[in-house]
Amino acid sequence: MNQLLQGWIEFWPYALLIIVLMSWGLYHFLAPAGWRERAGAGVVQAFIIALYAEMYGFPLTVYLLASFLPQKLPLVHSSGHLWSALLGAGETGAVIETLIGYSILTVGALLIVKGWVRIHFAEGQFTDSGPYRLLRHPQYAGIFLIVLGEIIDWPTILTIILAPIIFGMYIRLAQREESALIAKFGKEYSRYQQCVPMFIPAWRKLASSFLPHSR
Repeated sequence: MNQLLQGWIEFWPYALLIIVLMSWGLYHFLAPAGWRERAGAGVVQAFIIALYAEMYGFPLTVYLLASFLPQKLPLVHSSGHLWSALLGAGETGAVIETLIGYSILTVGALLIVKGWVRIHFAEGQFTDSGPYRLLRHPQYAGIFLIVLGEIIDWPTILTIILAPIIFGMYIRLAQREESALIAKFGKEYSRYQQCVPMFIPAWRKLASSFLPHSR
């Protein structure tokens, strides 16, 4: 156990750095205002802390599963790529897992940043351009993708528990926001609701955004 802890201690500065940077990005680009938005951001921050505290701190999930699973799960850092470890896919599986997870995470981060840019320059006015042409809530969809990407790359007991809580909180938050937007923009927003999905883009619009000449 002491050897296990010693092996992870050297990673703790990385955990602290990533937690600080991701927390800053979370609060900067989402800019939570009301208590519901701050509560949602707080749960996402708890997800980030729980994830990286295990990834570069103490591998609680790996330690617990190693005691209960019939197959041997080595208490090493690479075992944190849990899907690969459970399937016996080795380092190749871990690399594939990371590539898939961080590809999804990158798309989510881009949605959050691009959504923030559109809101910032809209200055309180209605906007249906940029990512808002594809989704009514691109920033929240971005959070969902980041959570999904992290769970694919490095699942832990705590993050798997927190993930549905995050989804539920932001779905309810989006529904509340839409009521306020209808009150503010009226029929303009109601027409927008009928044409643009909430979180999952229509395939044709998504394809046209990458292939302008596709039909």
